[in-house]
Amino acid sequence: MTAVSGPTGPLAPAPRRRAPLVLRNRAFAAVWLGQVLTQAAVRMFQVGVSWWLVAHAVRDSPGLASGLFMAVCTLPAVALAPVVARAVARFAHRSVLRTAAALAATASGVLALWAYGDGPALAAVYAAGLALATCQAFFDPCLTTSVPELVDDTDIEAATGFELSTQSLAGLGGALLGALAVDRAGVAGLAAGCAAAYAGAALLVASARFRGAAAPDGSHGAPGPRALRSILGELPHVRRILVCFTAANLFTAAVFVVIPLYTRSVLHGGGGTVALLEASLGAGALIGAFTGTRVPGRPTVAGAWCLALMAAALALPGLLPLRPVMAGCLMVAGWCAGAVSVRFVALFQRLVPAADKPGFFAVMQAVLGASLPVASLVFGFAGDFLSPRTLCLVQGVGLLPAVCALALLGSRTPAPDPEPGTTAGPEPGPAAEPAAGAAPEPVGGTA
Repeated sequence: MTAVSGPTGPLAPAPRRRAPLVLRNRAFAAVWLGQVLTQAAVRMFQVGVSWWLVAHAVRDSPGLASGLFMAVCTLPAVALAPVVARAVARFAHRSVLRTAAALAATASGVLALWAYGDGPALAAVYAAGLALATCQAFFDPCLTTSVPELVDDTDIEAATGFELSTQSLAGLGGALLGALAVDRAGVAGLAAGCAAAYAGAALLVASARFRGAAAPDGSHGAPGPRALRSILGELPHVRRILVCFTAANLFTAAVFVVIPLYTRSVLHGGGGTVALLEASLGAGALIGAFTGTRVPGRPTVAGAWCLALMAAALALPGLLPLRPVMAGCLMVAGWCAGAVSVRFVALFQRLVPAADKPGFFAVMQAVLGASLPVASLVFGFAGDFLSPRTLCLVQGVGLLPAVCALALLGSRTPAPDPEPGTTAGPEPGPAAEPAAGAAPEPVGGTA
């Protein structure tokens, strides 16, 4: 039989399309499923408990109770950043992931048994939230670091993009289930569901085979990572941007406290309404993460316009207290957060030297995340004295100074544009969730 020939010679067989990474790499698939389960569980617990506090458990100061709970859940990722970094560098990654998931399953299982036998005390619920957030603070960065131990070098980019893009999906699913689970099964059912998810994640991680990580080669005299102060000292443009977004996060992060208060007091809805609003915010963030690179203009200019649009979206429900308006505005606000995060993470990827990126991005997350507990406490406390509609207006007005500062920064110091044909940064996708990894990320983070 003769080979089929074309005008220039034998026709080469068409290249076979490779199967998706999760289908041809069992180890990565197992760990990825563990990630989905843990992030969905922690987000489900946070949304469910926030709604339980506002609608069922606390009558006198529900805003403060909900704000305090969210603050407790955001503290570990900020306060334990140095401890997490040392643990991930020192211990085997599979052991860290398996232990974190197993401890989270234990904590949520104990709470489920306690709540089933008797009504759970507020202190127990807060302690469980702190425990789950602490375990997640170890799980997420360790998973990202362990990607090279699970896939071939040629699949690292695909694995990273796949991991980041599914974080928001897991958080969205958890947010949908949280309030509904509380309304139908109480805290006991919510905690039992979280325990099952974490236990499944621990088993999946234990079944995966990790390759040995190569030791860093310091024999070539390459300079080690520098202190953050030295990095930012040479990048004043980046430093000013971080200040703008840290201030903006004081008002954007409050949305997680405002949603349950607005649902109960303004919309007079239940867990289904909370699920709808959380889904609108999460869906908007997911869309923004994938479309943010298409927003025209320099990052600072595009960021200022997106923040201005977000300010309007957060304030409008204070003027028009309707369920469709609130859901649509939250979707717009989520899109702005996702789009802005992608643009600025890509900008930082170009501006920060390669050797300084690990330390820079770790501290960037801690700096931006430091706004979350403050915003939760302030808006939670204010929610007991001001109406949720007023809080929406405060959010929108509070963003305006950051909008002006970012626009002024863009007019004075132009940000470098990417060279044609080069990639701007990592695959867009919500990542870096939020503290505790499943909510839409604060503006300027790795959305």
